[in-house]
Amino acid sequence: MQNGACCQALVKRRKVTGLHYNQSGGGVVVLDFETSGLFPERGDRAIEIGAVRLVGERIVDRFQSLMNAGRWINPFIEDLTGISNAMVQEAPPAAEVMSQFYRFIGASPLVAHNASFDRRFLDTELALIGLRRQQELACSLLVARRLYPAAPNHRLQTLVHYHDLPTNGTFHRALADAEMTAHLWRQMGYDIASTYGCGPVPFAVLQGLARVNKKQVATYLQRQAATL
Repeated sequence: MQNGACCQALVKRRKVTGLHYNQSGGGVVVLDFETSGLFPERGDRAIEIGAVRLVGERIVDRFQSLMNAGRWINPFIEDLTGISNAMVQEAPPAAEVMSQFYRFIGASPLVAHNASFDRRFLDTELALIGLRRQQELACSLLVARRLYPAAPNHRLQTLVHYHDLPTNGTFHRALADAEMTAHLWRQMGYDIASTYGCGPVPFAVLQGLARVNKKQVATYLQRQAATL
């Protein structure tokens, strides 16, 4: 009950300030969806979107909104996220939110933790308003599996504690998860640069790492570092 009250207060504060977007672009956009279920192909819909723009070492902009897609939220999702049916009923229509989010991301590369899940919802929600994602979407979970094989597991919450990354203790809310994923993405770049003695690690190198055989990670990173 206390956690739900805190989440509701956060939503009310953000509702007053409205949706925030930065059309200047740059960097990468790290995103996260909370949803009514697991399968957009079966009619499940997004109920919240959160994203941050990471430029270099800094988060320079944020986007967050609940969204009303006309879907009932079951008790499991309510307990997991703290997002109630009443909160979603008061939220802007999904089409309005996604249209503004499309403007927010611009042409920037995208990052998500367990990106296959977020990609399906992003593409589905955009398709419903006649839009299509143009850019690549990288998976921080797949990159983390290759960089941190000794981690207990590669769930976001575990990796946040494993690396002592900044967190306010909130999980399964879109903006909080996006911010923690951004800190993880930045940490992975730091760790590669420190280990291999190279400069800043670009999006394409981290994205490519997700597709590398785990036995070939060191070879891949040595080769990439030589060009940075």
